[in-house]
Amino acid sequence: MPRRTMIEAIRDAMDVSMARDERVIVYGEDVGFFGGVFRCTQGLQAKYGKSRCFDAPISEAGIVGSAIGMAAYGLKPCVEVQFADYVYPAYDQIVSEAARLRYRSNGDFTCPIVVRMPTGGGIFGGQTHSQSPEALFTHVSGLKVVVPSNPHDAKGLLIAAIEDPDPVIFLEPKRLYNGPFDGHHDRPVTPWSKHELGEVADGHYTVPLGKAVIRRPGAAVTVLAYGTMVYVAQAAAEETGIDAEIIDLRTLLPLDLETIVASVNKTGRCVIVHEATLTSGFGAELSALVQENCFYLLEAPVARVAGWDTPYPHAQEWDYFPGPARLGRALLETMEA
Repeated sequence: MPRRTMIEAIRDAMDVSMARDERVIVYGEDVGFFGGVFRCTQGLQAKYGKSRCFDAPISEAGIVGSAIGMAAYGLKPCVEVQFADYVYPAYDQIVSEAARLRYRSNGDFTCPIVVRMPTGGGIFGGQTHSQSPEALFTHVSGLKVVVPSNPHDAKGLLIAAIEDPDPVIFLEPKRLYNGPFDGHHDRPVTPWSKHELGEVADGHYTVPLGKAVIRRPGAAVTVLAYGTMVYVAQAAAEETGIDAEIIDLRTLLPLDLETIVASVNKTGRCVIVHEATLTSGFGAELSALVQENCFYLLEAPVARVAGWDTPYPHAQEWDYFPGPARLGRALLETMEA
């Protein structure tokens, strides 16, 4: 089976979808001729022409707003916002229009758009290129929110998102584009070509939205993670020697609560890790759900490890980034509670 980076897997997903359905179009800032700032759309314009893969003006509200109109008329736009940090001008279009279209039209219209965005830090991008805004979208009824952690899932989830009749926010952890990252910034990164999850089948396949996967079975404590934090959790478990069960959520909305509850009821403990700021982050929702559904079998309070409640710093990036040492301490404290 061929091995691909996450960039190549995402590009392949769009290529497969565009070949299967002429209604699928791809556009955004520098997406056409240039192939995207991370090259995720490289070659698509040459293959499918300027009417199906093209550059948009530097206007996130315009990109998403036009996609909503196209979707209402039967197209299936897959648009790119160059960084998740730039999505805020388009937030009104996403929340007030895309997410509500099915409801406000009583099902007469749907909004089958995908908004792709590189997310997260670990690349010294500073405060305006490192944010993780997933909680802003999981709060909105009518949206689906996806965060893949590897090339295999990225391709299958993106194809599923493009084929979904409702709007999907597709967040791509840019620190994972070229290889898994365990939080040790001073070590060489293993490329996807040497990782089993770099195996990406040719052609069409989907990974179902709303279904988590257990990346590491364990019996002592459940770790809920997504995106880059999946690999940080694996490193923390190995370095502490704790028998942690690590769940890769993959889709935040809809959430696979069944897998989470089964694991926490088995282990009796839960630690949640994400890169976004702690206060009102998605970990707060996860913590509430675990408490509501697993209260009588919990042996310790649910713990959260997250980014600090500050703008994402440039010079102190690795103090902000939830690494294996910080997560390891939380695991040990949870086991001792």
